[in-house]
Amino acid sequence: MTTIAFIGLGIMGSPMSVNLVRAGHTVTGYNRTPAKAAPLVEAGGRAAASIAEAVRDAEVVAVMVPDSPDVRDVLTGVDGVFRHAGPGTLVIDFSTIRPDVTTELAEAARARGLRPLDAPVSGGEAGARNAALSIMVGGEAADFEAARPVFDAVGRTVVHVGPSGSGQTVKAANQLIVAAHLQALAEAVVFLEAHGVELDAALDVLGGGLAGSAVLAQKRGNMATRTFEPGFRLELHHKDLGIVTSAAREAGIALPSAALVAQLVAAANAAGDGALDHSALLRGVERLSGRLHP
Repeated sequence: MTTIAFIGLGIMGSPMSVNLVRAGHTVTGYNRTPAKAAPLVEAGGRAAASIAEAVRDAEVVAVMVPDSPDVRDVLTGVDGVFRHAGPGTLVIDFSTIRPDVTTELAEAARARGLRPLDAPVSGGEAGARNAALSIMVGGEAADFEAARPVFDAVGRTVVHVGPSGSGQTVKAANQLIVAAHLQALAEAVVFLEAHGVELDAALDVLGGGLAGSAVLAQKRGNMATRTFEPGFRLELHHKDLGIVTSAAREAGIALPSAALVAQLVAAANAAGDGALDHSALLRGVERLSGRLHP
């Protein structure tokens, strides 16, 4: 059993914190919107009124917030982790942010005697609820091993991929692949419907062959029913593809498909679909095709 502070109790953080309680850990959560701590409290955790209160006496601090500036604020702010966590505390950032920011913050954390790990996750809300996330971890190998009980309580595939920043780099690659798969699936759905093919049957057979993927399996229902309640918001995927294209430019490499899908996601976001699930890329294909459903 470990004493854990969990900062950020949104779509992903809330079920992750609940699963940590269910695994036997003592969890204190903090969220800027206090009501979002309710599921954690109902599961047996505790809500804190500030980050400082949450991290006091914690052996592990977990962070799950939307973007690089949010992580920086949580860690380095006046009320932040760096000022209030004790020496030797494991600081696990489950957020998806820029690799260069992660590296910078990891250096600052170590200078304060903390043990940072970047551990972005993949699997969406369903993976978070089912403790079935894929977790790609950057940081010191010894710190990764120390954090295994935390990772095993929320994830199914947990891999140490290298030094600080490596987890975020692997997550950027993940987000590129997922976005490309979503776009291809969206185009296939519009193509099949335009030709009058029975969609469920077509997706069944496609899913059983080389075209099958976790994206097809998990997102076909959203697209078939035009139900886009967010498991992962399109506006966040827009942010993530910005990370991909920026990091590619810094590395001096060409990622033409990444550039194209980033523009398609940006267009969907600009058209007002950002708060929808990222499977709403279907609406972008329909919009271009003059087939957008009301």
